[in-house]
Amino acid sequence: MSAAARPANRKVTLTTLHALRERGEAAVFLTAYDYPTAVFADRAGVDMLLVGDSAAMTMLGHANTLSITMPEMLVFAGAVARGAKRPFVIGDMPFLSYQVSDELAVQNAGAFVAAGCDAIKCEGGARVARRVQAMTDAGIAVMGHLGLTPQSLGQQGGYRVQGKTLNAVDQLIDDAQALQEAGAFGVLLEAVPAEAAAYIRESVDFLVYGIGAGPHVDGQLVISHDLLGNFVGDIQPRFVSRYANVDDVVESAFRAYAGDVRERRFPAPQHCYPIDPSHEAQIRDARRSRRRTSALPEIALDQLTQLAAGAR
Repeated sequence: MSAAARPANRKVTLTTLHALRERGEAAVFLTAYDYPTAVFADRAGVDMLLVGDSAAMTMLGHANTLSITMPEMLVFAGAVARGAKRPFVIGDMPFLSYQVSDELAVQNAGAFVAAGCDAIKCEGGARVARRVQAMTDAGIAVMGHLGLTPQSLGQQGGYRVQGKTLNAVDQLIDDAQALQEAGAFGVLLEAVPAEAAAYIRESVDFLVYGIGAGPHVDGQLVISHDLLGNFVGDIQPRFVSRYANVDDVVESAFRAYAGDVRERRFPAPQHCYPIDPSHEAQIRDARRSRRRTSALPEIALDQLTQLAAGAR
């Protein structure tokens, strides 16, 4: 069954996601940060939505993901949850929202659930397994994140492919197994070679999704701004296929609007509210009286009169 043919009114759950894997169907996974994007994704039959901490870059203009806060993430999460009736919504735990303590991790993960998310995602493997265990023990569904983990860019030396050697892949497998043992329902692999991702998937018994991790995983995630071509920034991952050029469309529309305003083509008669002609005449007379004593810049009275007449 294709994504477009999947039931539009049936909420996606973990049971749904496991069923997709068993049938060999790839889950469709997108980021979303606002209500309209969530609605459009819902209409398109998208299975999963990640309210990513990438909002720091895509929505707030930060250089990386480290600056976004829990209050900011919860605003995005609530908006997405209100628009996503069918997709499984995952809230992305921002930097230092879970690393500090089990108690803080549970509190912040619970805030995502209260905002309408079905699950949360956090970065790291064995070193965060204790936090994952605390959150799952609290009844919260948790997805892990391995490979390129943007919250650890300083340690990883920037945006670099991970798992390029057998030793490196073995470490990723150990981390994935630690997350599984801690109760995570799955893991997201980012920027991992396809063969390495396939090996990791075959080494664990939970769901494995990829963003730049090749085809041998249970579903594909992309950043919606990359897909649409409206990310304002210098990062252009090779693993993204651009399906639209929204940036060109938006900029062109803004330029056209600016030209119409400057040339006084907008607003046109159809954009003006008509009023009773007698009241209009009284207002026009009042304007003429004021013009005799006012030093305010004058907008051509004849032009506005013509606009008003056209609106009727």
